[in-house]
Amino acid sequence: MTYTLFLILILIVAVLLVLLIMVQNPKGGGLSSSFGGGGSQSIGGVQSTNNFLDKATWTLAIALMALILLSNYAVPRENLSNESEIENTINDRVNFEEEAPAQLPALKEEATEEDAE
Repeated sequence: MTYTLFLILILIVAVLLVLLIMVQNPKGGGLSSSFGGGGSQSIGGVQSTNNFLDKATWTLAIALMALILLSNYAVPRENLSNESEIENTINDRVNFEEEAPAQLPALKEEATEEDAE
């Protein structure tokens, strides 16, 4: 449940971040110039709009990174045992190698008898 919540929040923040970046124009145009046509008599001023967009972009970017890192702790874990999959594979291989030599010499003797004929 928490992992799903993190995923939804990450998607919302990512979409908002993309929209916020699309609104900005690195040359001073964009949303800030559309308020007052680039004149000095705009409401709030062009500079304050740029500051708001800049701060909002940084805030959303930091929030996105924090959500991504925190979502790692909410990932559902299926294997709760103390042994890892690598240890299980090694143990299975050791068990298989202990059983295998009892069968291999018989196969080698049959192969040498067929080669001798």
